[in-house]
Amino acid sequence: MIEDNILLVTDDEDVAERVLSKLVLLRESDSIAVCDYDLAKRLLENPCVSIVIVHQNASYEKTLKLISDIKSPEYEIILLVNDYEQEFILAAYDLGITDYYSVNSDAYEMLIRTVNCFKFRSLKYRYARNLVFLEKFDVVDEETGFYNYKYSREFLAEFIKNRRFENGMFVVLVPDETCKTRFSGDKLAKAIKKSVRCDDIVSVAKGGKFYIILPNVDKLGAFAVVNKIQDILGTKLIVRAGVCAIGCKDFDRLEKEAFAALSEACQTNETSVFLEEHVKTLDEWLDEDEKDEKNFKLFKNAYNNKLEKVIAPVFFRLQKVYEEKLFHTKIEQYSDELQSVFQLKCGDRESRLKIIYPGFAKIVIYIYHEGLDTPENREISLNLNEVTQKGLSQIIEDFIKEFKQSIKD
Repeated sequence: MIEDNILLVTDDEDVAERVLSKLVLLRESDSIAVCDYDLAKRLLENPCVSIVIVHQNASYEKTLKLISDIKSPEYEIILLVNDYEQEFILAAYDLGITDYYSVNSDAYEMLIRTVNCFKFRSLKYRYARNLVFLEKFDVVDEETGFYNYKYSREFLAEFIKNRRFENGMFVVLVPDETCKTRFSGDKLAKAIKKSVRCDDIVSVAKGGKFYIILPNVDKLGAFAVVNKIQDILGTKLIVRAGVCAIGCKDFDRLEKEAFAALSEACQTNETSVFLEEHVKTLDEWLDEDEKDEKNFKLFKNAYNNKLEKVIAPVFFRLQKVYEEKLFHTKIEQYSDELQSVFQLKCGDRESRLKIIYPGFAKIVIYIYHEGLDTPENREISLNLNEVTQKGLSQIIEDFIKEFKQSIKD
C-alpha cells in the first residue's frame, strides 16, 4: 500500500529526478512516490494517494490506456507531457484527467497546478458529503440531482436573494398539453441534465414543470438551452418554456413573470417566449380586450410569428402538393403583414382564400368562389391560438375541394 499522497508514474528516471526537484517546495505534509508503468496498476488497487502524475510514454496509446485503466474518483490524475500535442491532451481529458503540465514547465507552474488539484479534490469530497445529506432528507432527488418540489421554492427564493444576477435568466419548462400523456418525466429530466451547465440550478415543480436558473446568460442563451432540450427529446415530445430576466427581482415576481411568458408560449405554439419588461402578455391582452399601443404591438408580434411559422409554410406546401394534382389550374399564393392569399384559377373560374389581420384579437379568413352565391362563400373568424398547421391545412383543402366541384358544375 502506498504511504505517500502523490504518485509519479514514469519509465524515465531522468524525468523523475527533474519533477521531484521542482515539486520539492510543496506543502510539508506532502510526499511523493515513484513507480514505473508496470507497477502502477497494482499499487493503485488500494490507493492512499490524492494525486497521480502520469508521465507520457513513448506510445500515446499506452499512456491513454494506463489513464483509462487507473482512473478513479479516489484521486486526481495529472498528465505530464514531453511536448504539447493538442489531440493527445484532449484525448486524455476525455478519459478523466484533471490537469496537465510539461516536463519543461517552470517549478512554480507545476506547484500551482498540483496544489490546485488538491483543492479541487477537497471541493469534490465536500460536495459529495453535502449531496448525501441533501438526498437523505429528500431535498435533492437522488436520480436526477435536481431539487425536489417540497423545498425548491424556499431554496430558489433564498438562492436568488443572496446572489446578485446582473445577467441571468429564470425558466419555467413544461411538457406541451398535446403530448403530456406520452411524456416520461424521467426522459425529460435526463434531457434537461444533458443540456444545463454544472452551475445552473434545476428544480422540480408541480404539474410536471421544471424551474431552471441560468446564471450569466441572456435570453438567447436561455432559448439555446431550451432548444437543446427539445432536440434531445425529438419531435414527438414537445416542451414549452417561459423565460424572464432575474435582475433584482424576488422569487415570487420571477415565478409570476415566467408563468406569464409560459402562457404566451402555449397560446402561440412557440417553444420559448421571453417576457419583455413592462409589456403585458397576450393572455392579458385578450382577456382585458384593451387596444393601447403596447397591446397592439404584442398581438402584432404574435401574428407575425404565426405568419412566419404556420401560414406561409402551409401555403407553400399545399401549393407544391396541388400543382402536381390540378394540371389545368394555376395556383398562386403570397403572404405579407396585412394579408395572405391562396388563389386558384382555371379558365374563367377563380377562387380565393384570403387571411386578413384586422389588428384585433382575431384573424379573419375570407373564402370566395367567383360566380357562385352559395354557402361556400363565407368568412371564418379564428383566435390566434386556433391557427395551427393542421387546422389551416384542413380549411385550405376544403376550399380546394369546393373549387374542384365548382369547375365540374
